[in-house]
Amino acid sequence: MTAKYLAVAPETGNSPRLRWVNVAFFATIHALALLAPWFFSWSALGLLVFLHWLFGSIGICLGYHRLLSHRSFQVPKWLEYAIALIGALALQGGPIFWIGGHRQHHAHTEDINLDPYSAKRGFWWSHLLWIMYPRSEFFDYEIYKKYAPDLERQPYYRWLDRYFLLLQIPLGIFLYALGGWPFVVYGMFVRAVLLWHSTWFVNSASHIWGYRTFDANDEARNLWWVSLLTHGEGWHNNHHTFPHVAKAGFQWWEIDITWWSIKALKALGLAKKVILPPSQIARQR
Repeated sequence: MTAKYLAVAPETGNSPRLRWVNVAFFATIHALALLAPWFFSWSALGLLVFLHWLFGSIGICLGYHRLLSHRSFQVPKWLEYAIALIGALALQGGPIFWIGGHRQHHAHTEDINLDPYSAKRGFWWSHLLWIMYPRSEFFDYEIYKKYAPDLERQPYYRWLDRYFLLLQIPLGIFLYALGGWPFVVYGMFVRAVLLWHSTWFVNSASHIWGYRTFDANDEARNLWWVSLLTHGEGWHNNHHTFPHVAKAGFQWWEIDITWWSIKALKALGLAKKVILPPSQIARQR
């Protein structure tokens, strides 16, 4: 099975073309991240760890994924907008694009034509080639917005989806004022590269390696090291079996840092209607 998933599956129908603009953009950010050894400082490294958590766990995992994609809990609208802004700063696309694509993924998991990052097309396709060979049904606004109508109706989300890339400009200025070029290199370029690959491993590695607690109708798996990189998102078999549950780690050893933040919001009275795993619901009853 592993060999099958590591090879890139052939295209069916109209083959997408390599988009050199995307290649140049991601290659440039990766190249700039390689400047890290010449700009190292402990404070810059600390900033990297903090922003990986803030943009990754709070912005992407908690915000884009569990809150907006699956509506596994609710927060006040002002807080929802603030968390979505943090997600947009992660440089993984606007909210309508990200949520629309993720809902397509869950609706057609591993279908080689309907899943944007189907693992059956191979490790590298699901990891990053789906971005380098963009298909219109996943990257055309008029198509992917249909999978996120709840967001597309709101002007704020339409604005974020259109201008998320420009948000990097004030972020870069702020980081430079805060700590000079080391903060820019570590807080923008190194952080972006590490967070990209951390997130992409959920699409690729977590559909190939790991264990399956539940007999779901796909190859999503629980993979501990991906969970560490993504603040809890690597418990992928759990998530695909119960996608609308706010908690991804079900066993005591399945560390889910993002869930801790949701619990904190709930304790503060800011998170409501938190959907729990069935076993926990049974115990509460």
